[in-house]
Amino acid sequence: MYRQKMFDSPDGKFSIRDCMDSFYPYLAVNNKTEKVVFHASLNPDPKDKLDDEQLAEIAQTYMQKLGYGNQPYIVFKHSDIKREHLHIVSLRVNENGKKINDSYEAVRSMKICKELEQEFNLVPLMKGQRESETPTKKIDFRVFLSSLLITSTSLFSTSPGCEK
Repeated sequence: MYRQKMFDSPDGKFSIRDCMDSFYPYLAVNNKTEKVVFHASLNPDPKDKLDDEQLAEIAQTYMQKLGYGNQPYIVFKHSDIKREHLHIVSLRVNENGKKINDSYEAVRSMKICKELEQEFNLVPLMKGQRESETPTKKIDFRVFLSSLLITSTSLFSTSPGCEK
């Protein structure tokens, strides 16, 4: 649905190889950081009727507020659960090889999500509302990206590096 600072492939399609090629310069300058891959899932309420442009704007705002706004990243619209949601994959290492601060990332993320609910007039998540859903788990990012590329819809409606 959206990508930033990601290489274009000659055939116009996006692959795992393109993702790895885009991430490689960042990874090459820092081989000490253990958790280099960043993944987030943004799950708007099904009552929120959002088009791809709005979803891309929400993802960009989220990444900016979390401190990953200048990173290469890809956003997939996905529906492997009962509603459409976004997956964002990026890196925790900047172009100079410095690790991006991920301290209290989960807490900061939840705060940002609440801000986004207000900023974009989204249905707010009520406490305990989504506890019955499948919890997130550790993933192999190559397998994850592969499955997203196979099952995602509306990949990349804007050009790489395009910011609103």
